[in-house]
Amino acid sequence: MTDLSPLLPTAADLINRCKATGLTIATAESCTGGLIAATLTEIPGSSAVVDRGFVTYSNEAKTAMLGVTEETLAAHGAVSAPTALEMVGGALARSPADLAVAVTGIAGPTGGSADKPVGLVHFGLQRRGAAPSHESQVFAGLDRSGVRLATVEKALEMLLALTGEPQAGAP
Repeated sequence: MTDLSPLLPTAADLINRCKATGLTIATAESCTGGLIAATLTEIPGSSAVVDRGFVTYSNEAKTAMLGVTEETLAAHGAVSAPTALEMVGGALARSPADLAVAVTGIAGPTGGSADKPVGLVHFGLQRRGAAPSHESQVFAGLDRSGVRLATVEKALEMLLALTGEPQAGAP
């Protein structure tokens, strides 16, 4: 069992900030298998903020649930910036949430390559009405659990930073 307790203070800050600003969240997760949503829902009162989580571990799920195109997957692979961006856009398109984060990566211990090493994670982030953004990070030297927890931590921090941005089109 993965210990989420070190992440709970950040999750609580995110939930509280979203409650105060009326923002809701959707997650689109591959390598974390739902751990971002699980961490958020550990916080009492999170139901006012967490709209839904999409766990799309397979390429078929990414396509069926989030609208990631087969062309994107064929050209760039599941672990890529274009896939993360299509995942986050799909999460917002398929939910009423205000904020979305998407993660796709290689948690290991196998599956890496020279171009896509174990620990590589692509993040998609978007606030409704604004352009999506992408970041990638290699969480080198961590085991599978460590990569997944580091991914959740970074996703929570990215969402927290996004709560401070003004709504597009807001007065």
